Amino acid sequence: MLMHNPPHPGEVIKELCLEPLGLTVTATAKALGVSRKTLSAVLNGNAGISPEMAIRLSIAFDTSAESWLNQQSQYELWHAEKHRHELQVKKLSAA
Repeated sequence: MLMHNPPHPGEVIKELCLEPLGLTVTATAKALGVSRKTLSAVLNGNAGISPEMAIRLSIAFDTSAESWLNQQSQYELWHAEKHRHELQVKKLSAA
């Protein structure tokens, strides 16, 4: 079942990981082993969570990589569903 308008995982990182711990983007990017630009793109919703980033986040914040990928998937699917009516697809059935 799809969540109603799920937040981008970047928002979750910001609100549940960085802010409570008082972490800056620069310090977090360094700890994750990514550039500040890469992390900023995720935090601002301009990039998604890749499998590699999910692993990095799981190590840094003691979470599961699957949880980060599930959040990304739910976010993308919810937005794709808004355009379902635009898809030119015909139902298939057995002959």
